[in-house]
Amino acid sequence: MQTDPASPIEPAFEVKSFEVKQEELPPFEDMPFEDIEELPLEHPGAKDPEYRKRRDEIASLAKKFRETGEITDMDYTEEEQEVWRFVASELEELHQEKASPFYLKAKKNLGISNDRIPQLTEMNKRLGETTGFRLAPIEGLVDTRAFLSWLSWRTMLSTQYIRHHSRPGYTPEPDIVHEAIGHIPMFTNPAFADFSQFIGHGARMANDEQLEGLGRIYWYTIEYGLVEAEGDIKAYGAGLLSSFKELKHAFSDEVERRPFVLEEVIEKEYTYSHMQPVLYIVPSYDFLKGEIRRYIESFGK
Repeated sequence: MQTDPASPIEPAFEVKSFEVKQEELPPFEDMPFEDIEELPLEHPGAKDPEYRKRRDEIASLAKKFRETGEITDMDYTEEEQEVWRFVASELEELHQEKASPFYLKAKKNLGISNDRIPQLTEMNKRLGETTGFRLAPIEGLVDTRAFLSWLSWRTMLSTQYIRHHSRPGYTPEPDIVHEAIGHIPMFTNPAFADFSQFIGHGARMANDEQLEGLGRIYWYTIEYGLVEAEGDIKAYGAGLLSSFKELKHAFSDEVERRPFVLEEVIEKEYTYSHMQPVLYIVPSYDFLKGEIRRYIESFGK
């Protein structure tokens, strides 16, 4: 993650309130992103000219969104649909066993199936009807502060492209599988949505050290979080739910599963390149909401 001490949006808000009115939302055409990383060099498709051309097409739609504020539906190819069907079907049985009950219900209510790649327009509409969250297409990776800051406006930046067909079980970056299967269902939970928005509030007012702490909280919750549910431990983090290997590994003897302690998590380093050796369990999403409020209220003290 990169850190940029200059917040893209002035932090004019009260921590006690989650309410964001539609007229207060900044226009998407003013989204302050530069140097968006569109294709990591280690990506399986980096040397595939057809894949790169397709990614450029999809990137152009994200750039168009920032000019118009309108999401464009993707006309996914059969090859792209095949990648989705492979990953979604591979995950289905493991989800039934290891995913949180709320996630399973939300995924169904959003109409996310194993048969086809869902459109952001469809999911955006349903999110708006449940928790007021919204989706904004983005063509690649942005720095930590910019990405997290948009959560404060109940907005998740979401890619629309899909991983390379040569390695459907792997991606070094977020893609529509990670977004739709991993992230988006959880934003229909009111407490989780509020928790995510608070992280965004924090990112807009944090110094570099505090931003690093927020990044670690994000990593060990929104990406790799576990939750107590129905007398058991279940997964709710997107990095787990969108990866067969990560999800299976999370419940193996190779992982130390600890209760979530805020002070420990903000000091716990992590790496992108290896399976996670330590994961944290929360008792509820309301608990997370309270803990992030506590952390943000400590800023400036």
